[in-house]
Amino acid sequence: MTDPSQTVSFTQMKEGTREDYELLHELEKPYLGLTADRILDELRRQGEATLEGYQISRLDHGLQSATRAEAEGRDIDWIVGALLHDIGDGLAPQNHDRFSAEVIRPFVRWEVAWTVEHHGIFQMLYYAHHYGWDRNARERFRDHPCFDTCAAFCERWDQASFDPDFPSKPLEHFEPMVREIFARKAYDPAVIREGEVLGL
Repeated sequence: MTDPSQTVSFTQMKEGTREDYELLHELEKPYLGLTADRILDELRRQGEATLEGYQISRLDHGLQSATRAEAEGRDIDWIVGALLHDIGDGLAPQNHDRFSAEVIRPFVRWEVAWTVEHHGIFQMLYYAHHYGWDRNARERFRDHPCFDTCAAFCERWDQASFDPDFPSKPLEHFEPMVREIFARKAYDPAVIREGEVLGL
């Protein structure tokens, strides 16, 4: 039976009291604290099957991308961004790029989230013409300050990371980085640094 002292009084949000919302705020803290665990569980699920038609799994693709980012000496935001850039594939295959960006957006620099959000359209450069689509659709973002960064992300880390023989570092190597990122205060302006582009 549910403990009444641990349950809100309302059945419609507009009827909630300050006490109700303070209770929810406190009860939510442990759940928020387990975000990294849920992310890591999802990555492990992505490793259970080969990416349809490819020679590797979704996890392998993320690990390759992150390994490449780290080998280039990129910081933790970029390494975790590379690792998680396709984390949305499982639930949102038609807009996985935007879904993935929303997962990391509260915790990483603005340019990393923007790049992950738009990598899908930038990646079309490599294959869209085979379907009769516009491979240059990314040109609509040509004047955006993150254009070159996203193009470099796709060229150096994303499109290159489908190699079954690539010596990726294991998920265990990246786990402390994932935990560090998701332990940050959400939307901290000192982390997000909106409008700042360091580039790749």
